[in-house]
Amino acid sequence: MPPTGLPVEEAARLEADAVLARLDSSAGGLSTGQATTRLRECGPNAVRSHHARALGVLGRQLRSPVLLLLAVTAAISAVIGNTNDAVIIGVILLASVGLGFVNEYRAERAAAGLHDLMRHTVAVLRDGQPTRVDVKDLVPGDVVRLAAGAVVPADIRLLEEAALECDESVLTGESSTVDKDLAPVEPGAGVSDLTSCALMGTVVRGGSATGVVVATGARAEFGRIALALGERQPETDFQVGLRRFSTLLLQVAAALTGLILLTNLLLHRPLLDSLLFSLAIAIGITPQLLPAVVSTSLAVGSRQLARKKVLVKRLVCIEDLGDMDLLVTDKTGTLTDGRVSLVEAVDPRGVTAPEVLALGLLATDVEGDSWTDTAAPAASAGNPLDAALWEGAAEGPTGYTRLEVLPFDHDRRLTSALVRAPDGSRLLVTKGAPESVLARCVAVPAAAQATLQARFGAAYRVVAVATRAAGEVSTVTVADEAGLELRGFLVLLDQPKASAHETLERLADLGVRVTVATGDNAVVAATVCSQVGVDARGTITGAQMAVMDDAALTERTRTVNVYARVSPEDKARLIRLLRADGRVVGFLGDGVNDALALHSADVGLSVDGATDVAREAADIILLEKDLGVIADGVVGGRRIFANTIKYVLMGTSSNFGNMFSAAAASAVLPFLPMLPSQILLNNLLYDTSQLAIPTDRVDPERVLAPSHWDVAFIRRFMVFFGPLSSLFDFVTFAVLLGAFHAGPELFRTGWFIESLATQTLVIFAIRTRRIPFWRSRPSWQLMAAALSVVVVGVLITVSPVSSLLGFTVPPPDFLAVVAVMVLAYLLLIEGGTRVFYADHRPAPVVPRARGITHQVHRRAARFSHRGPINHPGGPGARGPSALSEPATSSRR
Repeated sequence: MPPTGLPVEEAARLEADAVLARLDSSAGGLSTGQATTRLRECGPNAVRSHHARALGVLGRQLRSPVLLLLAVTAAISAVIGNTNDAVIIGVILLASVGLGFVNEYRAERAAAGLHDLMRHTVAVLRDGQPTRVDVKDLVPGDVVRLAAGAVVPADIRLLEEAALECDESVLTGESSTVDKDLAPVEPGAGVSDLTSCALMGTVVRGGSATGVVVATGARAEFGRIALALGERQPETDFQVGLRRFSTLLLQVAAALTGLILLTNLLLHRPLLDSLLFSLAIAIGITPQLLPAVVSTSLAVGSRQLARKKVLVKRLVCIEDLGDMDLLVTDKTGTLTDGRVSLVEAVDPRGVTAPEVLALGLLATDVEGDSWTDTAAPAASAGNPLDAALWEGAAEGPTGYTRLEVLPFDHDRRLTSALVRAPDGSRLLVTKGAPESVLARCVAVPAAAQATLQARFGAAYRVVAVATRAAGEVSTVTVADEAGLELRGFLVLLDQPKASAHETLERLADLGVRVTVATGDNAVVAATVCSQVGVDARGTITGAQMAVMDDAALTERTRTVNVYARVSPEDKARLIRLLRADGRVVGFLGDGVNDALALHSADVGLSVDGATDVAREAADIILLEKDLGVIADGVVGGRRIFANTIKYVLMGTSSNFGNMFSAAAASAVLPFLPMLPSQILLNNLLYDTSQLAIPTDRVDPERVLAPSHWDVAFIRRFMVFFGPLSSLFDFVTFAVLLGAFHAGPELFRTGWFIESLATQTLVIFAIRTRRIPFWRSRPSWQLMAAALSVVVVGVLITVSPVSSLLGFTVPPPDFLAVVAVMVLAYLLLIEGGTRVFYADHRPAPVVPRARGITHQVHRRAARFSHRGPINHPGGPGARGPSALSEPATSSRR
């Protein structure tokens, strides 16, 4: 039997060779056949399942205890001989459940389709060759490569490492990084002290490593914790608000249903009829379609965003995007065109000097170590500055051979190349950020600073070039980057984007503040930001951030909008502090060095052409790197909340009023005001019309700021508008009894028509605070659905099935009276809306706190597949450990 892995604590105590032996693997990894066999045995490396479960969705539809009780009561009714009513109730219940099931299942399939589009891959050795495989296909014994910014794909025993640092906050809650090494740990070391291992779900903050997978999926430490929190995605803030509202409405419904039942029993009406009537009323008031409306809204929203070039990996990301009130972004490609071009190459005095460009080309990120004349090698696509230098060069540096390169990093901000010159001598060429290069130069000309500041002040990007004789040096180290002679500057330009100013104003109108975090020079960053409308006063640098503690930096973040010369760690720290200060933070990045910040943000955004690490770290992928696309996404997220609230407010304004009407009518009438089957039919038709709400237009002012649940506001709305709905019900009762001398059948028919028309058509008054139809037009889908439902309701009462449902054909003059009453009702609601909102003050927004549990759920989404989760079992299997408070650790 192939090995199914080792507990990571055990692997951490063993030498690397012993771990490979235990896993029947080698430094060259597994063969394809071995990996396939182990995948069958161990199951996928997954802790979440994203396939749409038809039975699960159906179970949620049937979970309502009121619905089940009504079904049982209807069955009893059939047994004792009331077959017609029981069958009718059963058919209507099945149709109602089917309506919710179809819509929610479609939304789940849409969500599963999104997961299928997004693949997370990892670099692995198979058959001795490097390749990339889907993270869910990793198995124990696989040898993987870890790079900065990557999420560790499984529990891994390190075989090789180079300055590896990991962020393990998703497991421990601690923000400090953990230095890794290859030495086995002491027996008894806790999970937080396994320095010879990289743990699944954590993030590589720096360095690189190669390691062997020892545990995957539910057997990994992260997997056990994630599964202890449940396989389903957690409730979002939005869904929590829905649940609380539903609970409020259920409590009210339970109290009034009990009152109605008691009233009917005191009036000596049949127990079964009274129970059926009370339960039907309860179903009418409960928001059964809320999950379907929300799911449909999210699915519709994802399709609308896709048309606007915004792809979401998970539907709940749309809600986070709508909640966003601060966006952190680089300036390249967002505030600027993103097309860097070479302007000039000058010596320290500012005089044109082509030789400076030739030297700079020697220290570019290119393929190959030698070139001649104009045969320019291909510059790395991930380094636009180097690509711009080659595009601007008339010819290559003839006759030079590159011997070794010390690549760029964000601490040094330099690239150095050891080259052999045409005369055979060795030369060290250093290219990089001017302040970093000048600090390593001797005898810098006095004119150099003036030359540099003049270019910075004109918003040019500047790269300094310096050299020194290398003698017999054969290996370049950081220590060699000293004693340099400044040769000059390479001046480049990335034009401010023409649309940036307008887009920033649009984001500001949406309540989204834009903060720029860039690796560029502070003067250049401030100049470009000022040109496009970002307030650059008080710009601070990464060096200044480094000497501030968290409290001081948090205070500065409230007024500073531009951060220059920042490292990846600076960006991640900035976002962490902004989130801790109560902001909902989005981060837009596309490079390897942006991955840490993308993981740290509430909403990680990247672009289609970004590096693999950045795309995998992001929650949302933009097909264009444009702030305007993000603004569209923010509006889309807020539209979903606004439309869902319309459904909620309708339920409180009309359904709640119907409860009071039913209670009052049943207390004074000698018969039930409406039969249980009629109530359920009314509710089914009404719910059908509401499924078009996600398509509705939203007034521009409703998306100008993030919206949050305010149950107190909803309660006040219910108390204010509920009696208005009941008032027209009572008028209907009076007209039916006084003018038409209605018996039970006509009374029930008349109230059915009036109730259906008012509670369905009230959406047109509730959906906007503007003048309906004139200054705020509903979507054609919503208008068609609402009007169609009312027409169908009237046709049912005049159709051949009318008598079967307990209706009678209403007189034509009554229908005319109902039409006038419905119009008067909508006018009254419109007037009431203006009175209600005249003194309405939005509740203060409480900053949301998202802890380690939210991090685990979010990180777990990348370890997802279509199928059940393979829970470890059998002798020796460890049960899942619950995650509560962040763990404390005593790191060595």
